Amino acid sequence: MLKYTIQRLITFIPMLIAISLIAFMISINAPGDPVERLSKAAGNEGGAEQESGASKKVKQELRKKLGLDLPIFYINISSIANSDTLYKIEDKYYKKNLKSLTHQSGNWKAVSDYFNDLIKFENEIKQINALNIINKNKNLSSNKINESIHQLTFESGSLLETSKKEIIEIKLNKINKLLNDNYFLVQLIPSFSAVESSYNKLIQQSTKWKNFIPTIQWYGINNQYHLWLFGNGNERKGVLRGDFGISYIDGQQISTKIWDKLWISFALALISILIAYLVSIPIGIYSAYKKDSLTDKGMSLILFILYSMPSFFVGILLLLAFANPDNLSWFPVSGIQDASTFDPEWSIWKKTQHRFPYLILPIITYTYGSFAFLSRIMRIGMIDIVSQDYIRTARAKGLNEKKVILKHALRNSLLPIITVFAAIFPMSVGGSVIIEVIFSIPGMGSEIYNAILNYDYPMIITFFTLVGFLTMIGYLVSDLLYALVDPRISYK
Repeated sequence: MLKYTIQRLITFIPMLIAISLIAFMISINAPGDPVERLSKAAGNEGGAEQESGASKKVKQELRKKLGLDLPIFYINISSIANSDTLYKIEDKYYKKNLKSLTHQSGNWKAVSDYFNDLIKFENEIKQINALNIINKNKNLSSNKINESIHQLTFESGSLLETSKKEIIEIKLNKINKLLNDNYFLVQLIPSFSAVESSYNKLIQQSTKWKNFIPTIQWYGINNQYHLWLFGNGNERKGVLRGDFGISYIDGQQISTKIWDKLWISFALALISILIAYLVSIPIGIYSAYKKDSLTDKGMSLILFILYSMPSFFVGILLLLAFANPDNLSWFPVSGIQDASTFDPEWSIWKKTQHRFPYLILPIITYTYGSFAFLSRIMRIGMIDIVSQDYIRTARAKGLNEKKVILKHALRNSLLPIITVFAAIFPMSVGGSVIIEVIFSIPGMGSEIYNAILNYDYPMIITFFTLVGFLTMIGYLVSDLLYALVDPRISYK
């Protein structure tokens, strides 16, 4: 048993690597820019300077801290047409556009020149001072100048975000017309001419054949995935050591936010699963023993009704019935009493007593669905077992029915619900989002709900990784329970 457990734990390593790789790929392809999101999070808590946006230097430092200035993986397999330094482009949309342009032309040098000329042109537009223009031309209105600058800014910005030939040509013609129609923008003509020239070279010097010649770039361990997985030994510890990055909501370390919430969900899940199994096993046995009787049909009807009722509906009904001052105000409306409010001298039992009323309604809501589901599985498994030859033999020997059921049939009939445990356990630990939101439970369910609403992708990825890990643990526990329940199963 020990040897098998160690072997299974070793096999977890490639599976965890696969899960982490999938999680990492999802994280880097998530919409939006992490630096911009974290800058906004900092601005919401900081002063006016932060609220107006972090400085370029601060953003660069944050990008370096997150490892976004590094290549994505250990190697990069592409064509000789692509650049091996594309990862250095900060803006995700610019990067996507450049990649598309390079694929179309097969000439990274021409694409790079076009992009750099566009950036220069956009920077010159930003440097235009409307007041200076008015001072030189008294007959010009500030509205006209500002409108023209705004149009130029929009058109040049959209050029940076598109790779379609027909759209680029339309945008270039619009800018050209704007410059010709507004003589006060004559200073921009040389830089725009450079943009047009570089775009024409991009079209004329196409080398699409380079897209079909593969190349491999080796970056070593200095890449984003290695940093994300193993850390850098300093401020970044890596996922393997419990460092899941920084939350987009408040900029805090996810590892410091998640563990207390995870333990709350874990405790609720463990209690609900334990209750569900303790209740469902005897009901399933009794229902199978009374197969097709009025009792069996009645219990089946009740269980089907329970299983069909949505958890959020049951939770709301329980709140209205047992936490409503107008009805039966037996339990708190919501929440779990904060441990910081407890007397330091209280014992564990005393703390449990104070938290117990907050847990009753959520646990009932957690449990009833699993209880109904497991009862049906137990009934089906027991019915299948009691029809076996060895059960008939035991009865023929004169053993009483109780001993036949509990000693001979029970252990084998437990195998189906043990199998189900592998799936129920991780999802229960992950927490029911709806249930935790309804009862205001500060667990993983509530945290994931807030993460989804706020597009907090690192938190979502963390949840995904933890559920994957717990799924593997659930299957391992199921395998070990097989050997304990059924003596025919052994792991050597």
